[in-house]
Amino acid sequence: MAASPSPSHPGLLLLCVDLQPVFIQAVHAGERLQQRCSFAIAAAHGLGLPIAFTEQVPQKLGGTAPELLALSGKAPAWGKSTFSAFADDGIRDALRQRDVDHLLICGLETSICVYQTVLDAIDAQYQVTVLSDCVGARRPDDAEVALRALTQAGAHVLPAETVFYALLGDAGHPFFKNFTQLVKQYG
Repeated sequence: MAASPSPSHPGLLLLCVDLQPVFIQAVHAGERLQQRCSFAIAAAHGLGLPIAFTEQVPQKLGGTAPELLALSGKAPAWGKSTFSAFADDGIRDALRQRDVDHLLICGLETSICVYQTVLDAIDAQYQVTVLSDCVGARRPDDAEVALRALTQAGAHVLPAETVFYALLGDAGHPFFKNFTQLVKQYG
């Protein structure tokens, strides 16, 4: 069952790209990346934002890290063989069916699947925000170059806390107290 859009943030979805243990272990500071993605997923779930995962060739490489899936509620995990999630017809159609127009992106690898997904999303007229502290790569220098290029292509590149505090908007938000606990827990 698809998560319904957040009434206060319609059209927004957190897309978690290829957060499979085989990749998390291969990237620079993989444990830290998983911790930051855990924060983003828990914050999105707490705000009622829809969440979805992509998995690169899961039948060969395994699925999304179970602990990340558990934080999301019952978010779908869509398998793909393409590097860009938007090059996969099923994923593209699933996003259209969910009435998404703005993607928050976390995952890996910044310079490959994240990069190609973001460019194709922008080309498909989506607004895109890359959570800069929730993406990773085997080579950090490659990730930096890719993030600069994505900014020039029209993506917003911001830390997760910046984005989620903006979505909260006010310390009076009903989720604020729980959010600050997530900030401390995953800080």
